[in-house]
Amino acid sequence: MIEKDIERVFFSEEELQKRICQLGEQITADYEDKNPLIVGVLKGSFVFMADLTRRINTYCEVDFMAVSSYGNGTSTTGAVSIRKDLSYDVEGRHVIIIEDILDSGVTLSYLKSYIENRRPASIKICTLLDKPARRRANITPDYVGFICPDAFIVGYGLDYAERYRNLPYIGVLKPEIYA
Repeated sequence: MIEKDIERVFFSEEELQKRICQLGEQITADYEDKNPLIVGVLKGSFVFMADLTRRINTYCEVDFMAVSSYGNGTSTTGAVSIRKDLSYDVEGRHVIIIEDILDSGVTLSYLKSYIENRRPASIKICTLLDKPARRRANITPDYVGFICPDAFIVGYGLDYAERYRNLPYIGVLKPEIYA
């Protein structure tokens, strides 16, 4: 039913899982014996984070933050709000922020600074998708699943107005849906 709103599949379920396995191996190697705190940025990262953490083969802990600068629109408002803060103290911890997509960078730049003020041992960013064409903030991810062209995409946790997160792939949303 919801597939009728998708113009084309951009990243298949198989492509996503293959790349997530690779990212999990890389993070495992980089954080062996460091017990990182994996911080998912809700809501979009929940699917990616669940699959990724199952591919990290070292001790880690999980937490979530809810941060927004988009509301129900298709572009950032520029005003970042924290709707749910961390449950753990990050001082002295190795933190990996998990994001579904790094687009304008406004939200993630704010979030990184916010966490840095709590004095973690290190802070890295892992994003499933990097869309550098729309970057407004000076921020670079440490781990990237895929480089994404400038298209309005949904699925695998990414939404438009809280819809389409449950698609098992990432697809381009037909323009008439959000126009």
